[in-house]
Amino acid sequence: MTKDMKTYIDHTLLKPEATKEQIEKLCEEAREHEFMSVCVNPAWVQTSAQLLEGAPTKVCTVIGFPLGASTPETKAFEAKDAIEKGATEVDMVINIGALKSGLYDVVKEDIQAVVDASKDKALVKVIIETSLLEKDEKLKACELAKEAGADYVKTSTGFSTGGATIEDVKLMRAAVGPDMGVKASGGVRTYQEALDFIEAGATRIGTSNGIALLGE
Repeated sequence: MTKDMKTYIDHTLLKPEATKEQIEKLCEEAREHEFMSVCVNPAWVQTSAQLLEGAPTKVCTVIGFPLGASTPETKAFEAKDAIEKGATEVDMVINIGALKSGLYDVVKEDIQAVVDASKDKALVKVIIETSLLEKDEKLKACELAKEAGADYVKTSTGFSTGGATIEDVKLMRAAVGPDMGVKASGGVRTYQEALDFIEAGATRIGTSNGIALLGE
């Protein structure tokens, strides 16, 4: 492994009941351990940006989360608003129903809206929610994300029927090629699991167990 584990970790707290005190602790931990980012809900972006001012850790947020079923216009506005409040990375959920309906233009437009809203201001990671997709749908989702100019594809929200698997990360890496990011998220709990995902092609790990991952 060429990089330090901390540079892979998006230190994540997306529970709806997360308190201000818990967000403050998350940011404090991220600053101390120099994690790549904190990943928080949009309501906590401004707070996180203030807490992490001057730190290398970025502020990541989620868009259209966790269902992906809002409109492209809503997702674009959400992204713009989050960026204005201090987010420099946005993880958007695709329109899963449109993908499964074969409405590929709709899916691409949805991703494109967020990519355009974030251009030159924030990285865009596209959550395809692998646990709800067949293999060909996963491949198509990756292809559409790449065509729309997104920076990453991401396995899961962590709020659906399953999380990241090694098989899915390998599939996604093969689909997007060597230059686009792949984020494994949902259920990564140990250092060894994180290493396995990195070896499978992940360039970012979304986890609420970041400190445990470092401690091993």
